[in-house]
Amino acid sequence: MKMLNQVKITFAGRSVNEGFARAALAAFLVQLDPTVPQLADMKTAVSEAVTNCIVHAYPDKIGPITMTAVRITITDRGVGIPDIAKAMEPMFTTGDAEERAGLGFAVMQSFMDKVKVSSTPGRGTRVTLTKRLDARA
Repeated sequence: MKMLNQVKITFAGRSVNEGFARAALAAFLVQLDPTVPQLADMKTAVSEAVTNCIVHAYPDKIGPITMTAVRITITDRGVGIPDIAKAMEPMFTTGDAEERAGLGFAVMQSFMDKVKVSSTPGRGTRVTLTKRLDARA
C-alpha cells in the first residue's frame, strides 16, 4: 500500500495563528501543483474554519486547533455546535451579532467543492474541506 503524503499541525487558538495556518497549508499543497486560484480558495476556506474555532469554539479561553492536509480538516476541542444546520445558515452567529457577520461556513462552501461539519456539544467540532486539484481551473 502506497502511503499518501500528509501533514498534521496543532497550534494555539490565537488570532495570530490564522495566518500561520494559511501559510503552512500553502507550503504543503504546493507539491500538488495547484493553480493560484485553487490555492487562494483553499487558503480562504482554511482562514474561515480556523477563525470559527478561535471565535466560537473557545469563547473564554485559548484552546488547541489541529489542521491536517491533504484532506483538509480543522478540528477543535471546544464547546461544539448544538445545531449544525442552523450554524451553517448565512448570517447565523453565536457571537455578538454586531461584531460578526455569520458568514464563515458560507464562505467555506463558496470556495470548496465540499464542506462537511461534525460536532458534539461540549467535545468539539471537525470541519472537513474538500477541493479537487486534478482539473485545472
